[in-house]
Amino acid sequence: MSQPFLISASILSADFAHLGEQITALEEAGADRVHVDVMDGHFVPNITMGPFIIETCRRITSLPLDVHLMIEKPERYLEAFAKAGASLLSVHVETCPHLYRTLQEIHQLGCQSGVVLNPGTPAAAIQEVIPLVDLVLVMTVNPGFVGQVFLPQMMVKIAQVRRMLDEVNTKALLEVDGGINAATLPQAYQAGARVFITAQAIFKHPKGIQAGIDELRACLLLGKS
Repeated sequence: MSQPFLISASILSADFAHLGEQITALEEAGADRVHVDVMDGHFVPNITMGPFIIETCRRITSLPLDVHLMIEKPERYLEAFAKAGASLLSVHVETCPHLYRTLQEIHQLGCQSGVVLNPGTPAAAIQEVIPLVDLVLVMTVNPGFVGQVFLPQMMVKIAQVRRMLDEVNTKALLEVDGGINAATLPQAYQAGARVFITAQAIFKHPKGIQAGIDELRACLLLGKS
C-alpha cells in the first residue's frame, strides 16, 4: 500500500463550544480536509449545519472545506454554500433529478464537485456524470447520524466505483463515509477508496485529536488490512 490517502475530518463530532480550537488542532495534527455534513431533516432524519458554519470554518482554517449536502433540492443552496467558502460541494444522486446541470453549476460557482451514492443506490447511477466530478462519495452507512457501524456490503460498491473511475482514466477521487476507523480504513483502501471521512475516530479518540489522526495514518503501515 504505497499510494497516499486523504483524511477528511467531519466536525459532526466536534465540540462546538470549542470549534475554533478543534479545527486548529485538526490542521496542526495533519488532517487534509474539514468535512461538513449538512442535513435538512427531510432527506435524512437529522438537522445539522448551514452556510453560517461554513463561513465560520473558513475564517478559522485554510484547509479545504469538503461540504456534503444531504438535503432536498440542493441546487437552491449551492450559491450560498459557495459564497460561504466551500471548496467542494457534494450532492446526492437521489436528490438531483437534473444531476448533470447541478454538477455543472457547482463548477461555475468555483467549487469542486462531488456526487454521492447512498447504500441502496447502485454504482451505475453515476456512470453518465463521472466526467463532471472531482470526487465520488460512497456512503458506508445510511446517512443521518454519526457513530453508525460500517456496512461491509459496501466493499463491493467501492470496488465497482474504483473500476469505473479507472476505466475512464479520471483524476476524480473516491471517498467513503461512515464507520471509518483504524480497523475499517485499510479495508476500504484495499477496495479502492483514497479519501476517508471520519468523525468519532478523531474527535472522540481517548487521547485526543492528534492521536486520532496519527492512528488513522499508521493503520496501513501497521498492516491492519
